[in-house]
Amino acid sequence: MAFHFPMRAQSVGSSAFYAERITEEPHPHTNSKNAQSAVTLVYQTNILGYWRNVTIMWCKNLMNHALSIMVNSMEGDAQYSCKIDLKPWHFWSKKGYKSFEVEGKQVDVYWDLRSAKFTTGPEPAAEYYVALVADEEVVLLLGDYKKKAYKRTKSRPALVEPLLFYKQENVFAKKSFATRARFDERRKEHDIVVESSTNGFKDPEMWISMDGVVLIHVRNLQWKFRGNQTVLVDKQPVQVLWDVHDWLFTSAGTGHGLFIFKPIAAEAESDREGSGHGGDSDTSTGTRYYSTHSPTMTSEFSLFLHAWKIE
Repeated sequence: MAFHFPMRAQSVGSSAFYAERITEEPHPHTNSKNAQSAVTLVYQTNILGYWRNVTIMWCKNLMNHALSIMVNSMEGDAQYSCKIDLKPWHFWSKKGYKSFEVEGKQVDVYWDLRSAKFTTGPEPAAEYYVALVADEEVVLLLGDYKKKAYKRTKSRPALVEPLLFYKQENVFAKKSFATRARFDERRKEHDIVVESSTNGFKDPEMWISMDGVVLIHVRNLQWKFRGNQTVLVDKQPVQVLWDVHDWLFTSAGTGHGLFIFKPIAAEAESDREGSGHGGDSDTSTGTRYYSTHSPTMTSEFSLFLHAWKIE
């Protein structure tokens, strides 16, 4: 893949290290019966007085469902981890408590997934919580059952809100898939749909939609299987990059497609007629979605979607 982004470079200088570790995971099985879906999120949060990266990984296949939590050291050269097995036939494991040590100090994990609502992926969508507690402070809280989490942990909210700056998801599909993402913690989640057509009388095409609006339409996909375009989502520019050759034009198990969604800074003047690098586009007008030219990277968040072809 030809796309590279600098990861968050601040007091925690190990973000790139985490990105490398995540993207070097073994390839999942592409047989639909054995495929393991996975969602990885990396947060930056203050734990025990220091900014650290916390990696949350949800994994699921037919036999198991697991949640892994990893906290990096101050130097970023070591990880402290905790794994929770959420096996479908063990109801008791869907609510619990675990402790592990981070540089000699105790960190606690509380979770309640008994009523959790799932869609197609391993990450719950609603009615759950996972709380990471250190020094009587909830340093990271996932889910919408926030009041229940604070009541159970008997801990105070974090003084500084954690920042989600990296998300990676494995999706399995032959030609289309759907997912959800929040590009700004202050705004709602968006429904993202990728659809493609490689058969028939017309040339291969691909559509990328958000909340039911077509943002990107790529024609002649056999030649423009790699490209990028910038669109506005709720007045926030987001650069979309894709490389779909191995996903759409090779057999299952030989490669995967890559989609990157990267919020960026807009120029003072935006071009609402549409622009793109690597593909013709049909951008819907009269909506809150537009295209812009020549963005400058400033936002820290990145969404990576790996599309694997199933048999």
